[in-house]
Amino acid sequence: MSKLSEQRPAWTLCDYCDKRKFSTIQGFMKHLLEKHCSRNGDLLVCRYGENDVCSFMSDESFNSAEYERHVLKYHTMTIPHSSSRKSSVTSNNSDRYSHEPEWVQYTPAQNLPAVLNDPNKGKQKDLFTKTWGDSFVEITDVPDPHYLPHISIQHFEHYLKKIGKKHKQHLKLNLVHPKPHSHADLLQTFPNLRIVKNVEKSHFDISIIPKIFLQQNFDLSSSETFNAVFSQTVPTSYISTNLIEQRASNSAKLLQEKFSHYLDMVEVQIAQQVAQKSDAFFHAMTSHDVLMEQLGQTISLVKTFREKIKRIDNDLVYGSLKILRNERLRTNHHQVVRKLKVMSTVMQTQPTIQLLLSSPDYVGALDLIHTTEDLLKQELAGIHSFRHLSSELAEMLGVIDTLMKEEFEKYATADLNRPLVDSEPVLLEAEKLICIVMGMVRRGNSTFVDIYETECVAAVKAAIKQAVIEVIAGTDRLSSESSIEGQLRLLTVDEWATLLANATNVLLKLLQRIKKGYNIMVRAVHISAGNHSVQKDDDVILNYGSDSGDWQLSHDEEEKILQKLKQFLMFVSRYSQERCAQLLSSRSLVWPDEKMKDDSRHLNGTYWLAERATLTQLKKMSFHVKNITESWDKICPDVVLTSLKSAFNVQAIKFMNKFHSEKMKKLFLLLDSEPWRQTDVPATFQELVNHIADNGTFAIDTSSHIANNEKNKTQSFLMIGDEKFAVVGTVLLLVNIIAEYCMHAEEIPSCGEHLYRYLSELLTQFNSRCYSLVLGGDAVSEKTGLKTITINNLALQLRSLQLILWLIPHVRVHFQGIIGESSKDYLDKVSQKFKDHASDVNAKLLEVMHKNISAELRHWDAKPPVPSKSFQNICKHLKKCHEAVYGVLPHSQIQELYKGVNTSFINTFSEKLQKMNILNNGGPTHGLVTQELLFYLEDFKQVKALPPESLELSVINEEIWMHTIGR
Repeated sequence: MSKLSEQRPAWTLCDYCDKRKFSTIQGFMKHLLEKHCSRNGDLLVCRYGENDVCSFMSDESFNSAEYERHVLKYHTMTIPHSSSRKSSVTSNNSDRYSHEPEWVQYTPAQNLPAVLNDPNKGKQKDLFTKTWGDSFVEITDVPDPHYLPHISIQHFEHYLKKIGKKHKQHLKLNLVHPKPHSHADLLQTFPNLRIVKNVEKSHFDISIIPKIFLQQNFDLSSSETFNAVFSQTVPTSYISTNLIEQRASNSAKLLQEKFSHYLDMVEVQIAQQVAQKSDAFFHAMTSHDVLMEQLGQTISLVKTFREKIKRIDNDLVYGSLKILRNERLRTNHHQVVRKLKVMSTVMQTQPTIQLLLSSPDYVGALDLIHTTEDLLKQELAGIHSFRHLSSELAEMLGVIDTLMKEEFEKYATADLNRPLVDSEPVLLEAEKLICIVMGMVRRGNSTFVDIYETECVAAVKAAIKQAVIEVIAGTDRLSSESSIEGQLRLLTVDEWATLLANATNVLLKLLQRIKKGYNIMVRAVHISAGNHSVQKDDDVILNYGSDSGDWQLSHDEEEKILQKLKQFLMFVSRYSQERCAQLLSSRSLVWPDEKMKDDSRHLNGTYWLAERATLTQLKKMSFHVKNITESWDKICPDVVLTSLKSAFNVQAIKFMNKFHSEKMKKLFLLLDSEPWRQTDVPATFQELVNHIADNGTFAIDTSSHIANNEKNKTQSFLMIGDEKFAVVGTVLLLVNIIAEYCMHAEEIPSCGEHLYRYLSELLTQFNSRCYSLVLGGDAVSEKTGLKTITINNLALQLRSLQLILWLIPHVRVHFQGIIGESSKDYLDKVSQKFKDHASDVNAKLLEVMHKNISAELRHWDAKPPVPSKSFQNICKHLKKCHEAVYGVLPHSQIQELYKGVNTSFINTFSEKLQKMNILNNGGPTHGLVTQELLFYLEDFKQVKALPPESLELSVINEEIWMHTIGR
């Protein structure tokens, strides 16, 4: 017998015949044919199942061969389904299973439905390609749907950890023995469980279920899990040679029944768990009965309570209601009496209004009218005797409006046209003003602001005209001009300054009086709005505001009127200052919008002040404009008033432009005639420089520092600390001019930025002109009168430039203190140009000495006598240069100059030796060169321009011969 035959199961059982066992499949099939099959002629009907009905093909007839295949496929439980041949199976053909079976479509271990129902496997290549070809194979995998999130086991880890602890606690606390079900209930609920009478508890124990189904990581799509499942559910002992020979294919049926059995066992356990909670249901039903009983008791109590209430109504309530009805009648009678009294009071309204208007108490009259109107609309509505009173009150309101407007115009005219005194401004009849304003506000009329503004403009014009007439009348000059405009143009600068001062002072006093009226009107508006937190410096206002009736101005209306008052004050302040600015700029009383197109009265130039005033007059007027502008700003801090300051700035800038032009012209004339020789420094210049160095300011009164007998003293140098500056006369004048620019900027700060720009332009032109006169094309020309530019001229120019470079930082700091550090620095480029100019002068000094040395060495020859004429002349040039710069340049700069000269000599002499092919070989020619150098060094030492150690023969020999070897 083959190995497969040895592994054939030992028995097969019948589920419906008391688990009867059969040792062979043939015996089991014979039993089914005899006990579980019915005949209908030659056809067979399978009855193997519950109630003798096959669960797979109920009431379907088969012939013998088809019945055999049906039993092998669905009812045998030994091996997977296989198909036998069409010949019938009988007990005498058992020798067939000893042969190797032929492969048919039922032979594979996995059937076609299992393959097609697994979405993860797809179309199996090994199963279909043999019959349908490679084109049937699915090449690409179907991607996961994009609209579903990817869920993994990590999403449930936190839940499993959390619920696992609670589940363990639940098992410990609530786990009890399940209440067993009856067999009938279990059969009714789970018919697939074929429960026999002697069912034991062990049949429902889930421990027989393979553990692999209870694992958390159970995944049937995994090949390992799949193989493990089928290795447990289909033991290898089931696979026998008989099964292979019969081609039986009932393994799927076996798996299905096993899985169904496992499922039913799990459901039984679930049902038992549910049965444990039945007590809670019965408890709820018991509570329901108790509630129904309590509800019946509540209904009985409500009926009793209603009967008691009815008895109380009859005994106590109805009598009390009758008392209340009588009280109401009495109240109505009192109301009738009160209304009659109101009617009597309303009849006295008109005489009372006339009495209040004569006071005049406009607020009280208006309150009485509005109160009467309210009474007519509310208390006395429909009374025939008062049908005409409403129209009469409306007419009276119109009369009061006209009366208040006329009274306000009269008051404003009288108050603003009163003579202006120097004392604190006091309003005329402030009680009347507050009464009128509150009355007009009560009527919702804010035209008093426009009226007051018109009167203020007229008062400003009249005040300026009066100031002009007073100044013109005070002059003794006879004029043929009859008009005020013509006489204004003939005033001198001092007279015009007096006129401007008088006009501004008068307008300032007028504005103070206007501000006083403005404050009272603002407080009146506040009180009308119910705001009593205003300043208590006016008893009149507080007395009137203490009894304003029940009416109050709304917040929106209050803000609207206050904004209008603020705009009025800003306009009057701006208008009055613009009138003064008009006087200052054009010397005319005619406002620009009042002039005719052909009016030529504004002739005589716009910049008359800049063309005719002196610096003293301009400074005096600047001081006055500054003070008067500050006073104006205090009166109206909500607006920036710049018209007067701007008009003055125009004149001042024009004056500074003329001043700048004059200084430029004067400076250039001096430069053209400058001999570039050292000049003596007066004591005043020295004192100015000392003041700048010590204090950083340019404004100085020299008379307070220098006695009269010392003003004419002079000195050879300008001292700045321990450093001497030998300068020319033009540079001293330039320092004085720079000081004037700085002082004017401090005296007239509004011109500071323009003066800063003018000064940078002046210094730039000075630097350019100096360069042209000394180093440029205008040198040694007829303009300068110099036959040659000497080293002394160059040294003086260099020192003058260094003096200006020392002065520039002080100038920058001075102007930044006036116009601010954030403004543009005009002196940065100027300072750089001066530095470049100084570098060019240094280079020119070296160039002059280099030319002299080169010219002498050009004719030198290495022949006796020694020293040669060339070296003697070179030493003379060194001494003359030292004499020229010794009293001009400081020692440090002289030393730097002679270092360059010595280097130039070494380079030039080295080139000469190379051309003459003289070598450092100790020969006669070399000795002659050494003697020449000794003479040069000894003479150079006498100059005392360089330290002696740098003029040793060994040092200069090394440098000269090193250059020669290098070449």
